[in-house]
Amino acid sequence: MRAETAYHDEMGEKFAAQATESAYNAYTDRPATLTLAGDVSGLRILDLGCGAGHYAADLLRLGAGQVVGVDGSEALLRAARERLGDGAVLHHHDLEEPLAFLADQSFDLAVMALVYHHIDARGQLLAEIRRVLRPGAALVVSTTHPTADWTYFGGSYFADERVKLPFGDEFEISYWQMTLEKFLGELLGAGFMLEELTEPRATPEARLVDPRRYDKTHRQPTFLAVRLRCP
Repeated sequence: MRAETAYHDEMGEKFAAQATESAYNAYTDRPATLTLAGDVSGLRILDLGCGAGHYAADLLRLGAGQVVGVDGSEALLRAARERLGDGAVLHHHDLEEPLAFLADQSFDLAVMALVYHHIDARGQLLAEIRRVLRPGAALVVSTTHPTADWTYFGGSYFADERVKLPFGDEFEISYWQMTLEKFLGELLGAGFMLEELTEPRATPEARLVDPRRYDKTHRQPTFLAVRLRCP
């Protein structure tokens, strides 16, 4: 993730706090991602863009053998260390760069939750993920839903450009707007095989936290999540 797109300093601290109980993060994307991950008992899992460690904590709770997290934001990694303690191995690393510190065919599962659309060097990253996954391993990816971006930003659905989304009153999140064709095309073009696709809706718990966003996720798509298989 480029330096200017990682969630640094106060922005990272704000996101770490929000992601803990937000309708979108905690009760929409995270449950869907964990469901697609399936039975993780004993697996060695790579959490790319691990953020504040929410997904890693849940994966460990569900029985993962080891979780290795990678993120470009030291602010988010501080929050992850506080959440996980010694429960996971965490690396401060820019996902725009190769994962040279990870060994070939050393993971059973990779998770990349709401990170892919931030990356410029997506082809390189996908090649690196294939390198570190064992044959037959799975990759779970979630992203913003293409139609949600189109509805929000307007213009052409087929626009291929970086957009900026306000985050709170002080910050902006920068990421790539991409079509469904482009998102799936890049993943399949990298050699992964699609096993499952879902358009997550918020779980019932979200209704207590944020009724408006709960209802919104049940009326229009917000996120897109897929499970793929490494040959």
